[in-house]
Amino acid sequence: MSIAETAKQQAQDLLDYIDASPSPWHAVNSTVAALNANGFEALTEKESWELTAGGRYYVTRDGSSIIAFTIGSKPIETAGFRIVGAHTDSPGLRLKPKAAHAKQGVAQLGVEVYGGPILATFTDRDLSLAGRVNLTTTDGFASQYIHLTDSIVRLPNLAIHMNREVNSKGLHLDKQTQLPLIFGYAADSTEAGQQINAVIAKELGINPEDILNWDLNIYDTQKGSVWGDAQQFIANSQLDNLASCHAALEALIATNKPNATTVCAFFDHEEVGSESTTGADGSLMRDVMQRIFHHQATDTEAQLRSIANSFLISADMAHAFHPNHPSAYEPEHHASVNQGPVIKVNANQRYTTTANTAARFIQLCKKARVPYQEYSHRTDLGCGSTIGPMISAQLGMPTVDVGNPMWAMHSIRESAGVLDHGYMIEVLKQHFQS
Repeated sequence: MSIAETAKQQAQDLLDYIDASPSPWHAVNSTVAALNANGFEALTEKESWELTAGGRYYVTRDGSSIIAFTIGSKPIETAGFRIVGAHTDSPGLRLKPKAAHAKQGVAQLGVEVYGGPILATFTDRDLSLAGRVNLTTTDGFASQYIHLTDSIVRLPNLAIHMNREVNSKGLHLDKQTQLPLIFGYAADSTEAGQQINAVIAKELGINPEDILNWDLNIYDTQKGSVWGDAQQFIANSQLDNLASCHAALEALIATNKPNATTVCAFFDHEEVGSESTTGADGSLMRDVMQRIFHHQATDTEAQLRSIANSFLISADMAHAFHPNHPSAYEPEHHASVNQGPVIKVNANQRYTTTANTAARFIQLCKKARVPYQEYSHRTDLGCGSTIGPMISAQLGMPTVDVGNPMWAMHSIRESAGVLDHGYMIEVLKQHFQS
């Protein structure tokens, strides 16, 4: 398989984006940096907005969700919106508020499971902490982001001599008793707490007593890599779903003077149901659209017309066929890595795709000269879902669920195809230009 230099660079740019984004807050920061470098203007929800045709803008909420958009050149009631929705969060482990404790002289950190990670993949990895820390100030509190690059915590496996059935029955970890992470030695919980606070304080250049609370991810310090005999695959954490965020971001930046108002909407909390102020089931998307409508001086009928003339692509990663586990897949719906974006279909609306919205996406692929695939889950297995159904239901907007194929979804180390990332960027460019 021959991989063009452009595709290699796009894949490396994705890996760099993920490596700089070990938490949803860092993912938004990485997105903001790219937007700022390409002429997008920051807005805040607390202030009035002044929007002009062709203007490029973005707004964040609570640091972990972001909506970036370019105002189209044609009337919004006829041109509508071209939206790509994705999410900034990934399943994993989050530090508890009072995490530090000691057991038999070993200092540990208690964690809570966030979403549905493959817990066994977190064992024997070089782990660390990233997220935000709130500090006490004279005016109340202030947030600082933290990204500890050294490995400071670990979840060692139990030796096979004490778990003889691990290879025949798999590794099962009790979420309460067997997930606390080791980070040092301490006589008691007080000393353990002082030690972890000292690590955080040193990184931030503050006094430990100034730490008020935190939102901290456990992340794998190993950087993303390219692999395979022809370097045709990539591996990293958080491909689900930062790969979709990055593809949409690249497409939006590359789209100049669109006819329709083009939007990237990246939400937090998809992995836990999206029901939050920063989730796709919250008000953020509607709030931003209403403010855009306000500056277009549109009445209610014009707003409804604009929605009917819009198209939303819900971009979330898809399941690639694994040759070692053929029985896990619907026989006629094998999605292959490096064979193009996957259109995801589910009759029970776990994916919001209809025949019409799928056809529209297929047309975009053909115009972009990008291959496409179709996926349906095994009927006897529960099907995952995305932000697509809830956003389309809230807005009444035609929507399709798509994603690039990947292996080991929800592992701490996922894999996907170099070519597919470039394919997704190209079809999303076509979407924004349509």
